Amino acid sequence: MKEVSSSETVLFYDTDCGGVVSNIAYLRYVERARCQLFEELGLALAEMEEKAVFPALTRSEIDYLSPGKLGDRVTTTARLVEVGKVRCVCEYEIHRSENEAEKTLLARARQTVVLLQLPSGRPHRTPEAWRETPA
Repeated sequence: MKEVSSSETVLFYDTDCGGVVSNIAYLRYVERARCQLFEELGLALAEMEEKAVFPALTRSEIDYLSPGKLGDRVTTTARLVEVGKVRCVCEYEIHRSENEAEKTLLARARQTVVLLQLPSGRPHRTPEAWRETPA
């Protein structure tokens, strides 16, 4: 199973007036991690543009488990868990990293993605190598 992680610091624009990470910020963290995962799998942003093949979300679920706060260091881990002919499923975990030994799970997410060929908007087959990635 292919897995990538990205880390960032919670900044002001990620929080509400109480300094707590807003729900939309978690989706941005997930988006960054998915783009990084797809790049690791051989579908970089530039290639998407060149081939006119783009991911489209058909389902997005997120469970908020603990609040992130201004200044926290958060790490988002993304993994490809299911791959079909035209759709795939990615799962995510977002942790606050107090230190190497301690992590607090802030949120879990799951997304179903279909690759689309533009401008037609028709589904595009997932890369064969993705279907061969062991789960």
